[in-house]
Amino acid sequence: MSTNAVSLYLDPQIRDWVLFPITLVMILVGILRHYVVVLLQPPPKQLPRAAVREQRALARSEILRATAAHSPIPPPFYMSISQHLSDAFAAGTYLKDGPPKGDSPSAPPNPMTDPAAMDGMMSGMKTQMVMMVPQMIIMGWINFFFQGFVLIKLPFPLTLGFKSMLQRGIETPDMDVRWVSSLSWYFLNFFGLNGLYRLLLGDDHSADSSRDMTASPFAGGAVAAGPQDYNKLFKAEKDNLEFSEGLHNWVGKDVENRVLRKYGKLY
Repeated sequence: MSTNAVSLYLDPQIRDWVLFPITLVMILVGILRHYVVVLLQPPPKQLPRAAVREQRALARSEILRATAAHSPIPPPFYMSISQHLSDAFAAGTYLKDGPPKGDSPSAPPNPMTDPAAMDGMMSGMKTQMVMMVPQMIIMGWINFFFQGFVLIKLPFPLTLGFKSMLQRGIETPDMDVRWVSSLSWYFLNFFGLNGLYRLLLGDDHSADSSRDMTASPFAGGAVAAGPQDYNKLFKAEKDNLEFSEGLHNWVGKDVENRVLRKYGKLY
């Protein structure tokens, strides 16, 4: 008998008691996971004033350099500000721990002794647990109660390469590739509900755990990146400021003649 002559009919109760419950449970678990992750996030800690000053000084210098080619600041004032920042960076005035003592470079701080780094590491581990445990429970639930179920037939044709992806847990080589098993339906929802979560919870949500499968619990923490050495950043910024002084161009230069020429009063 040819494969095209085989017809398969599903009991409507499979749709009501298997297909819809699996989909609904995964959506509700994703929404619950989002709010649990939000509750587990530590409250933002206020930076010390010296640390904020350190960051703002670097940002101020970067903005000054970025506008050097079309600067609204006249040359004398621009040079004065640039020279003031260069001298402060060279002297370490804006460093939160003060100017470095001695000529030998200080050893970088150990991130494992930083309480903020440890808090970030623990927060990442908690998030990973919230992502992994519900999915393990749902997969076990589906394997225990609905193993070997055929749930739905996709309305579009597919090649045989999709058979192993859509019919996990069902060893039937003659079945049409468009039929989807219960375990494959779980994976389709696992990777395909992100759009629905964005619609319900916004773009910055924590409901979709598929993006966290390969993520490290320390990826976003201070342990991975380590603390920034502002002493080196200030020295590099000092050189950048000196270079940008030669590129300075005041937008108000010769503005009187340009205005008169624009309105035909000067030829």
